[in-house]
Amino acid sequence: METGCRDSSLPIGESAFTIPYPLYFAKKAAGWGSQGVAFISLNQDSSNITYSKKYLVTTEQFLDIVSQENGGIGFDIDLNEVIEKGSSIFRSSWYGNIVYLGEDKGYPIFTFTAPWNLDEVECKKPSHAYLTTIIKGLRSDYSNEEIYDYLRNKPGIKGNYSDEELASVVLK
Repeated sequence: METGCRDSSLPIGESAFTIPYPLYFAKKAAGWGSQGVAFISLNQDSSNITYSKKYLVTTEQFLDIVSQENGGIGFDIDLNEVIEKGSSIFRSSWYGNIVYLGEDKGYPIFTFTAPWNLDEVECKKPSHAYLTTIIKGLRSDYSNEEIYDYLRNKPGIKGNYSDEELASVVLK
């Protein structure tokens, strides 16, 4: 169970956001039934985007979230350097790479993902519970049909979910 941010203030804003990198599912996360979890590939591809939710949080909150997704480790990173380079690997771990995605209304947009690429890892089927969590986040901005069409060909889902099984998860 995650402990949350030291500053427990809610985000000041949120909106749908498309990331110009492909989404895939890999590894086996014990907290998600030892099944795949989401990553974005490191090769930009504007024709294979990732639907996401963008939250306006403080720098401290963002770094707390990154720390929690990396086992609660402490780390030091210069986000201005991340902006200059486009990304920065601070740890060789599942979510040890911070990626700069641009700016909105004067605020930088960051995410974090693995330091490896899609072609360097075996894709794995995500659990129903994990997909349901993602779908809940997308539902405020996309229809069930759009979500189904978006997810069905993602590495880790394609070939691991039948059309009927994926539809049943999307419609929950």
